[in-house]
Amino acid sequence: MYGEAPTNYRPGACNIGAAEIRRRWLAGHVGVIAGVVLLIGLVAVDAPPISRLIIALPAAGAAISYLQAHLRFCAAFGLRGTYNFGRPGTEQTVADEAARARDRRHAIQIALGGALVGVIVGLVAVVLPI
Repeated sequence: MYGEAPTNYRPGACNIGAAEIRRRWLAGHVGVIAGVVLLIGLVAVDAPPISRLIIALPAAGAAISYLQAHLRFCAAFGLRGTYNFGRPGTEQTVADEAARARDRRHAIQIALGGALVGVIVGLVAVVLPI
């Protein structure tokens, strides 16, 4: 669906396989839907425009999920020093400390990128003339 799934761990580059990638695509879709529903609800109840900033939360979650799926790298696994190319819940531990450090850096980059997208989406929602 989204290209061939990886089958092996690469420090700072790839730490999830097909099943985990599918879970992140799904989580991204859920985050987008939640954000749209939330925005519609805020507009429907005529909430103050600044309250729309809350849209940043599901937008950031969706962005982080999509980034993880696209990059084939789970930020939480990267922070914990694990990887998974099997069934969800069957993580393996990364033994090499240098590899763990690369994974942590990549995980932080994903989190910051997703947070930035969330803030931008939240600010756009605030200034929308609706």
